[in-house]
Amino acid sequence: MELIGRDDQLQLLRRLLAEPRGHGAAVLVRGAPGIGKTALLTRTAVLAEELGYQVLRTSGAEAESDIAYAGLQLVLRPLATGAADLAASDRQALDAALGHAETGVPDVCLVGLAVLNLLADAAATAPVLVLIDDAQWLDDATASVLAFVARRVGTEPVVLVGAARDGYRSRLNSDELTSVSLSPLTDAQATQLLADHAPQLRPTAHRRLLAEAAGNPLALTELSRTLGASADPHVSQLPLTERLERAFTDRLESLPEITRSLLRIAALNDSPSLPEIYRAARQLTGRAAGTAELDPAVHARLVQVVGAELRFGHPLMRSAIHQTMPAEVRQAAHAALAAALHEQPDRQLRHRAAAADDPDESVAVALEDAAHRAAHRGGIAAAVTTLEQAAALSEDTERRTERLLRAADFAVELGRPETVNRLLDQALTGPLSRRQHARVVWLRGSFDEGLHSHASGTHSLVALAQEMAAEDRELALRILWSAAQLCFWSEPGPAGRRTVLRAVERMGLDELDPWRLAICAYAAPVERGTFVLERARRVALKEGDDGRAYRMLSTASLLVGGFDLARAFSAAGGVPLRAQGRLGLLARTVGADAWSALVVGDLGAAITATEEARRLARETSQTTMYALMTATAAKLAALRGEEDAASALAEEAERIGLPVGARPVLATASMARGLAALGAGRFEEALGHFRRLHDPADPAYQVALRLTVVGDLVDAATRCGRLETVLGVVTELEEVATVTSAPVLHAELRLVRALLAADEDADPLFRGALSADLGAWPLIRARTHLAYGEWLRRRRRSVESRDHLRAARDMFDALGAIPWGERARRELRASGETSRRRAPDARDRLTAHELQIVQLAADGLTNREIGQRLYLSHRTVSSHLHRIFPKLGVVSRAELRTVVGSLR
Repeated sequence: MELIGRDDQLQLLRRLLAEPRGHGAAVLVRGAPGIGKTALLTRTAVLAEELGYQVLRTSGAEAESDIAYAGLQLVLRPLATGAADLAASDRQALDAALGHAETGVPDVCLVGLAVLNLLADAAATAPVLVLIDDAQWLDDATASVLAFVARRVGTEPVVLVGAARDGYRSRLNSDELTSVSLSPLTDAQATQLLADHAPQLRPTAHRRLLAEAAGNPLALTELSRTLGASADPHVSQLPLTERLERAFTDRLESLPEITRSLLRIAALNDSPSLPEIYRAARQLTGRAAGTAELDPAVHARLVQVVGAELRFGHPLMRSAIHQTMPAEVRQAAHAALAAALHEQPDRQLRHRAAAADDPDESVAVALEDAAHRAAHRGGIAAAVTTLEQAAALSEDTERRTERLLRAADFAVELGRPETVNRLLDQALTGPLSRRQHARVVWLRGSFDEGLHSHASGTHSLVALAQEMAAEDRELALRILWSAAQLCFWSEPGPAGRRTVLRAVERMGLDELDPWRLAICAYAAPVERGTFVLERARRVALKEGDDGRAYRMLSTASLLVGGFDLARAFSAAGGVPLRAQGRLGLLARTVGADAWSALVVGDLGAAITATEEARRLARETSQTTMYALMTATAAKLAALRGEEDAASALAEEAERIGLPVGARPVLATASMARGLAALGAGRFEEALGHFRRLHDPADPAYQVALRLTVVGDLVDAATRCGRLETVLGVVTELEEVATVTSAPVLHAELRLVRALLAADEDADPLFRGALSADLGAWPLIRARTHLAYGEWLRRRRRSVESRDHLRAARDMFDALGAIPWGERARRELRASGETSRRRAPDARDRLTAHELQIVQLAADGLTNREIGQRLYLSHRTVSSHLHRIFPKLGVVSRAELRTVVGSLR
């Protein structure tokens, strides 16, 4: 039968399915209940099969929404044989997730990568369509995996089409999915639908139905069956969804009692298994039940029987039965299901809990155990729900609170602040111990770097940590870490910073402890800069470190100006974090590398690291971190001379950072704007942006990051004749340099002293700056050559200037700092020497993503190894390389090594 009123949506889906085999897509169809989402998916499946697609299906079910990977089981069932050909790491991840192995499930991203590779391998034979109905009720683990896959199918012959109700939150609400909305049918379309489904309607009934259905296709077909049947005059005043549910339950009431019992059991069961439903119905009614007892519901078109499974005709039928079931009947049905599932203890326990109407500590204890088993299998969402159930059934108030706090802890891992706050609010309704109260405070601040939640600031956090130190040192340390992060993301002032510093130093931690070093660096990057640098270089982490300590040490080193050390820690920490699929921490580790590479001047590495950190931060819902990496991308674009991109990226970062006062975001965005203006010759404007970084009253002031822009500040001031406005800042930073050995600050100040010196002193200062060990600071070395060459030329020493200007030109070209390379060329022309144009390199021809793949391929990694590292299928990597080779004019990986080598 024709699908009425959905021509535009079908045309879009038909076009996506007909795309060349090297293209994939992900679409999410949204709309109200009954608007036709399922019908559109059904028609999409027919179109796909006509085009030779393999069609895989899954559907969310409210009763299964807390069973980890329940939806994924359905998707992958037809591909079971192909899983045997996967790489060992992929097989292990899938076996653990799907319950085929007893090992703990790795991070959901590793499961996602395994699914992506499985789909890509299947698509090598025939393109694949994955249909996902009722996505709003998918279990969280499946939704996360499918969202992961959806973001990566652009170069695979794989199309995902999901459907979800409006107003429901789902991890499939990803920006990477094309959103398609289904609107109500027009009057003409509704009339056409009624003519097909209810041609016998009289004109008055027809008009009434058109008005009440409001263009909803399911309402038009279902209400036409019951129109005039209800004697309740208020039914037509109900919301449409409730009217539809009432229509279904009215049909339910006309069925025999045993049939109604079967449907009630089916609505509550977390499996469509008919044998289970029949067994539970016998427990509930005391009567045998089978096909004959179910037939009336099938004839009423409420359910379908497919093999040994029962399926509801529409999800609203299931929810209608839920809504209208009396509490005592619901509890009895859950008890019957529990009795029928004695061989499946976890599922039996869920129904036992639902059947309980009073606290029962034995059930609460069993639920707590089940929650930890679920978390072990990767079912973090299930662990949250199960612990909340355990809390509700707890007889002991302290254990109730502890279970709620543990559930909130898991909810933090899921990235759900609204769930965390709801659970903490429940915990606060009972008495709390000092330790529990401390955990509530710490958990409240686990999102947005504590910028929203820790309104009380560093002083109260430190006081809480000190109170906890004797009772729970680990918790005290975590609270102090929250306080230290506030010192980075906001500005508590000198007193607040000293409070954090004194507290961590009183804890008696070893001097090489990563927690101590990181907290010191965050709280006092100047005062403890030398201490952190010296100790960090001596740290030898235990074998098997999970990457968290390396992540802390990388950002600690960055904040105290040791960017070479920060990069070394980032590289070491990235290895275990990638292997474990812990993308949230990986975003921060790669981000530290990106910021460090940018300051040093390794722009090739900075391009790829910034793009990856930005993507990972967005994917893991780390909004503030995403803003920081967007500002970093703006700074990179400014150095590359991409002024429009720099401005747009800085603006995006500021939109996120300004409302919460995220100082590193605003500082980095201000650097980007200053560099863009400096590169374009707008020196007065550049000076204004750079001065913001050194003004404690400005929200862009950040104690550690400002140490990296002293040279740019003085350069801008010199060029616009405003040197007097920055002398106070330079004097202050000279004093700072006597306190900290931060290499970046000392390298910058060597250049600044030469720029500010009188003529008779400048020459030896420039030479001294260039004779210093600047091997780790190529960008500063290039700027020093440029500044010295300019100084010499302006003093009519043109011949001497050329050597330095050539060196600056060649270094800036090699680094990819295009505006500064052009500035060196202009100076060379003014000195009387013509200069060749810069030849474009791989950084100009490739996207950041392509550049990262090229760099890894040049390092000798196989396509599969690159895919494992970047969370792509090996076929996607192959497709990228196939397009990259002609762009670079190479034909082999050996030639790639030459191309990439020139960038290093």
